[in-house]
Amino acid sequence: MALLGFLILFPLVVAGVLLAVRDNRVRNAVVVAAALVIGIASVWLVVSYLGAPWIPFDFHSPVVDYACMVVSVLVAAAILFYGIRHKNAAACALAAVQVAGSLVFEFAFAHGLPVAQGLYLDSLSLLMAFIIGVVGSGICVYALGYMEDFQAHEPEGAKDRRPAFFALMFAFLSAMFLIVFSNNMVWLFTGWEVTTVCSFLLIGYTRTEEAMRNAFRQIVMNLVGGIAFLAALYVCAIQLGTLSLIEFLQIGVQNPALVALPVTALALAGLTKAAQMPFHTWLLGAMVAPTPTSALLHSSTMVKAGVFLLVKLSPVMYAGSFAPQGGLLASVPAIMTVLVGGITFALCSFMAISQTNAKRVLAYSTIANLGLIVACAGVGTPEAVWAAAFLILFHAIAKSLLFLCVGTAEHHIGSRDIEDMDLLFERMPRLSRFMMLGILCMFIAPFGMLVAKWATLVSFAETGQVALIVILAFGSAATFMFWAKWLGKLSGIAAARENVERDVHASEWAAVMVMAVLVILCCAGLPIVSWLSVEPYVFSVYGTLGQDISTSNLWIASILSIALAVVLFAGLGRTKARKVDVYLAGVSRDNAERTFQNALSGTSTASARNWYLEDVFGEGRIAPIGAACCSAIIIVAFAAAAVSVPGLF
Repeated sequence: MALLGFLILFPLVVAGVLLAVRDNRVRNAVVVAAALVIGIASVWLVVSYLGAPWIPFDFHSPVVDYACMVVSVLVAAAILFYGIRHKNAAACALAAVQVAGSLVFEFAFAHGLPVAQGLYLDSLSLLMAFIIGVVGSGICVYALGYMEDFQAHEPEGAKDRRPAFFALMFAFLSAMFLIVFSNNMVWLFTGWEVTTVCSFLLIGYTRTEEAMRNAFRQIVMNLVGGIAFLAALYVCAIQLGTLSLIEFLQIGVQNPALVALPVTALALAGLTKAAQMPFHTWLLGAMVAPTPTSALLHSSTMVKAGVFLLVKLSPVMYAGSFAPQGGLLASVPAIMTVLVGGITFALCSFMAISQTNAKRVLAYSTIANLGLIVACAGVGTPEAVWAAAFLILFHAIAKSLLFLCVGTAEHHIGSRDIEDMDLLFERMPRLSRFMMLGILCMFIAPFGMLVAKWATLVSFAETGQVALIVILAFGSAATFMFWAKWLGKLSGIAAARENVERDVHASEWAAVMVMAVLVILCCAGLPIVSWLSVEPYVFSVYGTLGQDISTSNLWIASILSIALAVVLFAGLGRTKARKVDVYLAGVSRDNAERTFQNALSGTSTASARNWYLEDVFGEGRIAPIGAACCSAIIIVAFAAAAVSVPGLF
């Protein structure tokens, strides 16, 4: 338990130190040292409890209870302050509701329902702790070099806000550890709200009009989820008489109809945090923030909190839909979650095709993959949860690698547009290989993401989810298209071949290499990860392993992943390459400048451009349809779930 407390509190202490440090060298030393400590402590925790079943820790403290209440109120009050300052009526109204609701709940209900086992561990929380501690701290190290360049591009005389930036990064990690280790739902709610306000401040880092507009979009949407979470706490306290997450889940499995409303409310909170339609726009808006913020939100923190909660709720959704005691009302949360996740996966995959901005491609890909995890959580079978756990892991490590690569490429080629990444294999030879590794992990067999998608397909088929199978097929086809286009640009035509990666910061290289090693190790260790992490969690919850892919096939995928990684990096470091003339479909005039005599005897310049199909898959055509459908589904689900509350009607 001491190690859990350390992981929760240590990043918070580091955040306080970084807030006070103004010297760049001291800050760099503190960030690197703290990241190493957090990473090592996370790995130590995982190794110490690897394969262990659910382990509760007897820990209850009124001091912690009051501290969490104070933090929750202060978070809502801070949002209210910023809302008033920037004249955002929606943020003010929602924050006022949350302040009042938190105070009433704390003094009227919370202290009469102590949770003896405040902290816990299971294999899913260990998996999340690994992602938070290793991937999250790696992103913090990457941010050192990136933010130095970012500050250098700021207008002369601009205030250096890096102390607050790094403090918020580590506060984020602390809140995430609190979320994944808390059995006390009030403590979990506190971590939940801290991530919301940290995201708001990080997205609005530059203080520009666009940044503040997107920051408030995030805060408004996540306040909706926060209020839904608070409403679930009220129902748990009044109707169920418990604030223990484990007890709540046990009650839900035994009587899913009884908990239909709080599960629906918690699922809504998870959907907002995971940026599912119609709440997806806040994550797209987060792209205005510095790249480390995007990487942190997309890979190891914010959105992962949402899918973590939904996967935790999976047994209740399964009981409501498939167990004998399930009924129409009991299945409402599962139906809502499956439909919203499935629609989000399909539509966001298609919208990614129309994007040229690399960060927006990554954003839509993130939302789409989260949608697939959400759908798996809604299905709730052991097989679906097994697939969801792998999707969480491989999405976290691959997407963090890609965000870091895009951020570094942007600073050195002056653009984040995919069309400007022509021949990146010669312009940034090392970085392009790392970028390619991340892309391959996202959509190519035998890397882990596609293995997880195959397991997802099997789980959908076994439960008769025909619509989800169709959605997965078409969404995956769209996925192949936008990733393949990007890969093509890395080796495409470019007039300038100058190597521009020589001045990449050492901190950036270190973080990128750590993420790449994690990708390779996790792909190479597929069967081991399944055996020691995913299977123990599924078995502890369902009493069965729930593995749809045989261990022998996992080993085959592992071996092939290693072979492909060797091929990809075999030429790394070569300084000499054989040059050949480029065939330009005509008489070459200047091979170096890619010019040739065309069929009309004129001079043309060879170029290559992707096909983005904006008229077909543009955001303006697809997003309103998805947002309207998902909004209607959520409204109907809440109306149906409310019927289950005794005495409400």
